[in-house]
Amino acid sequence: MVLNYIWIAFFVIAFVVAAFKLVFEGDTTVFSSMMESTFSSSKTAFEISLGLTGVLSLWLGVMKIGEKGGVVDALSRLLSPIFTKLFPDIPKGHPANGSIFMNISANMLGLDNAATPLGLKAMEQLQSLNPDKKTASDSMIMFLVLNTSGLTLIPVSILVYRAQQGAAQPTDVFIPILLATFFSTLAGVLVTAVYQRINLFNRTILLTLGGMSAFVAAVIWGFSRLDGETMNLVSTNVANIMLMSIIMAFIGAGVRRRINVYDAFIEGAKEGFSTAVRIIPYLVAILVAVGVFRASGAMDMLMDGVKSVVDARFVDALPTALMKPLSGSGARGMMVDAMSAYGADSFTGRLSCIFQGSTDTTFYILAVYFGSVGIRNTRHAVACGLMADLAGIVAAILICYFFFG
Repeated sequence: MVLNYIWIAFFVIAFVVAAFKLVFEGDTTVFSSMMESTFSSSKTAFEISLGLTGVLSLWLGVMKIGEKGGVVDALSRLLSPIFTKLFPDIPKGHPANGSIFMNISANMLGLDNAATPLGLKAMEQLQSLNPDKKTASDSMIMFLVLNTSGLTLIPVSILVYRAQQGAAQPTDVFIPILLATFFSTLAGVLVTAVYQRINLFNRTILLTLGGMSAFVAAVIWGFSRLDGETMNLVSTNVANIMLMSIIMAFIGAGVRRRINVYDAFIEGAKEGFSTAVRIIPYLVAILVAVGVFRASGAMDMLMDGVKSVVDARFVDALPTALMKPLSGSGARGMMVDAMSAYGADSFTGRLSCIFQGSTDTTFYILAVYFGSVGIRNTRHAVACGLMADLAGIVAAILICYFFFG
């Protein structure tokens, strides 16, 4: 229901802004720009879905081997203590626990191509436990917020963009990004737990959050001792080695169980193709709304309004933060634009990079994950996801001031 109101609001605001520009500013191109955006956004949505087809087929095929080979069940049993607290609706040892873990791990390593198929598989398994097939369950919402908060340990792509823009030390935002995204994820979990009345003072939860904090600190310390070139080399190789190791481990487990690995892969790959087709309407809906909102000039007016109220250095980098929940590619473009306009080593350039790495594309994830299983009533998912985004934005600003003055 919330997503419905937001979707309508995008169009209404865009139309009002465009009408104002036409009548009072004589801008005769605004409506044509909006219509052009609807067509281009629709095409983009289809291309994204088409591009996901192969990746979904690959990873859902691998996941099917893992299921039949017993790997997912083993992960489920290992994670049961903490997952039974954060996801009380999931039965102990259910395969969804393993899929959720795999998805979160892929996100943390920056492996987007692997994370999305694994996340869609997890969402499908959560839907099988959902008593109301049109309404998001508590477990679905907690899982989605973990994705929208964008916890990433290795933000390789951002470091590459900084290098391309001529940053003297492209990796100088590495630690700030890790800190900002960690606080975003932590805030998302806490807010969602409060909504769902989960006891946060349980010993298991406290030990897990403490352990995660220690792990993040260790990763930050380890990478901070490497030079930029070595950091990029190590992070890329670690990600690729882990990804290939997962595939080989799943195949090995299938062989050990004496299952037909090839047939299992084909069975899962067929699910990937059907999932890619199912998400097309949802992607078209959200991307067209965002495209119209931008083409109308509403985003520019919003930024001008913020600048008129707040006179601070961080305002120039805000377009990246405001665009990130709506469009990953749009936010990436604004990050690059900020570095081009102000310099990669400027406060604005660095902050835009931290914004880019602190959260994920909330509305895109909502559309894809919920759309894949036909969820229409998202309940408090949007509110919790946006609160995590807000925490990430505030943390990014404070951390950038702390590191770069």
